[in-house]
Amino acid sequence: MRHSSFCTMARSIVLVTGNKNKLKEFLYIAGEDFPIKVEIQDFDLPEYQGSPEEIVRAKCDLARQQVKGPVIVEDVSLCFNALGGMPGPYIKWFLKNIGPAGLHKMLHGFADKTAFAQCIFGYSSGEEGSKIHIFDGRCPGKIVEPRGSTEFGWDPVFEPEGYDKTYAEMAPELKNSISHRSKAIAALRNFLNKSESL
Repeated sequence: MRHSSFCTMARSIVLVTGNKNKLKEFLYIAGEDFPIKVEIQDFDLPEYQGSPEEIVRAKCDLARQQVKGPVIVEDVSLCFNALGGMPGPYIKWFLKNIGPAGLHKMLHGFADKTAFAQCIFGYSSGEEGSKIHIFDGRCPGKIVEPRGSTEFGWDPVFEPEGYDKTYAEMAPELKNSISHRSKAIAALRNFLNKSESL
């Protein structure tokens, strides 16, 4: 199990993730002034099926049971409007099997290339029966032929609305200021700033 932390506050919360890129982005976006100390735990959670919110709730409840304390889990979706929201929360499996170029080809023959990237965080105080709070961040855009670095999943095929670069072509500072993850983290930060439950 791997642990790391930032901030100097006494209170702490566990972020469960095994994805090094997601962890790096979370820490970068959250920044040193995040309202609570974050510890990272890397352990396997089952791959659930359902809507993005249902998946996050299930993962968060299981993580709460294992961590036995305040916990955050994340799930990311890439939703093609022409396909009714697919691949959605199953993007990881689509990406693994067909790659970024295959994702672009999925919309061959469709006039509508629009899509949205979605990041959902689930938070639990860790107490039995406690409410799971959901923080949903979305970034509208469109699916294009792969451009830029292939280091970070489907970033090469997603071009955010209002920009002429894909996530993969953007400087990290720009991407992390407009991304679906940054919006979800902002909502989570606002909640933690107001919360008295930790």
